[in-house]
Amino acid sequence: MIDAGSVARTLAAIREKRPLVHNITNLVVTNTTANALLALGASPAMVNSTDEVEEFVAISGALVVNVGTVSATQAAAMRLAVRAAQAAGVPWILDPVAVGVLRYRTELARDLLRAHPATIRGNASEILGLEGSQDGAGRGVDATATAQAARPAAERLARATGAVVAVTGAVDYISDGKRTIAVHNGHALMTRVTGMGCTATALIGACLAVQPDRLAATVHGLAFMGVAGEIAAERARGPGSLQLELYDALYRLDEATLAERLRLTE
Repeated sequence: MIDAGSVARTLAAIREKRPLVHNITNLVVTNTTANALLALGASPAMVNSTDEVEEFVAISGALVVNVGTVSATQAAAMRLAVRAAQAAGVPWILDPVAVGVLRYRTELARDLLRAHPATIRGNASEILGLEGSQDGAGRGVDATATAQAARPAAERLARATGAVVAVTGAVDYISDGKRTIAVHNGHALMTRVTGMGCTATALIGACLAVQPDRLAATVHGLAFMGVAGEIAAERARGPGSLQLELYDALYRLDEATLAERLRLTE
């Protein structure tokens, strides 16, 4: 069952095992996602060199691939890393930032799908673009569609790829192609801080490292982000303090808080 109790058990496993989460991510969010993973209890690493990624993936608990500021060199590292993850049985998650808007990254993301990600997480426009039903739907990293509107595309993409697909927004929808679960947590102020979606992806990566049920792991990561984001928004004075409050909220998350605040529907 996916509920507050199972989310709390994944949180405890992360804090006990401190899984190594390998991030090949964009330069805008490297510091943010590393600090969020540390606050939650995981151990982040940002290894991008083509000379090292294959070796490093093999000792990692999970791999996070984010195409936000991708270059040709980083794309080569991503291709090596996902193939190494597939060979080693290391779960990996794809964040298709601005896919569907720009040809190069769209082709790259679709090529990476051949290495069978455990999870794909994006905003509505990114999921529509990756699935192919609405190329050019976004405006850079900003979504121009709602998560609700993209839910059918997320479900189709899950069935086509075998991945769990999460489309995030005011409500997050997570589907394995058969079941779709909604996370109703979060706060509008989170949209005023860059990298909140990327941070959610990294937290899912930490969950994948300790939770073999990919649907549960994806829901759990978004539950951490949504509940912590709500708490942070209540304490923040604006976008600047929200980011700092988010780290503290992730650090202080516990079973009682999750039981009180988490809102899931299926």
